[in-house]
Amino acid sequence: MQTLTHTTELEVKFSEADPLGIVWHGHFIRYFEDGREAFGEAYGIRYLDFYRSNIVVPIVSIHCDYKRILRYGHKIRLETTYHDSPAAKLIFHYAIYDAKTDEQVAKGNSTQVFMDKEKMELMLTLPQFMTDWKEKWLKG
Repeated sequence: MQTLTHTTELEVKFSEADPLGIVWHGHFIRYFEDGREAFGEAYGIRYLDFYRSNIVVPIVSIHCDYKRILRYGHKIRLETTYHDSPAAKLIFHYAIYDAKTDEQVAKGNSTQVFMDKEKMELMLTLPQFMTDWKEKWLKG
């Protein structure tokens, strides 16, 4: 299985922490989203690129395993890895690390499907946009 990985660093914001200074668990899913957006920017597969091709890519599955807490002010390293699939879907795996200690904080994965933007129907075959993207990044 072919993969592509992008790494980005983020700093935990004050607004992401509860009164004890601990990051609320739901923000980890948003960090995954931030990772997908950074990956998309780096590899030319942003949500707007799909949208311009009349495709939307809703999440149908997302999972997060929490290993350690994060606090306001922590700097994290987020690794977002695309896993190629012959099916018409996007699979990403995530790993969040404390940037200072290199300890893994969380890991997870998500699956997205392709839908026709106008009809809002599931696409059962890989759209040409994605076939072209794979040709450029996975085989080139």
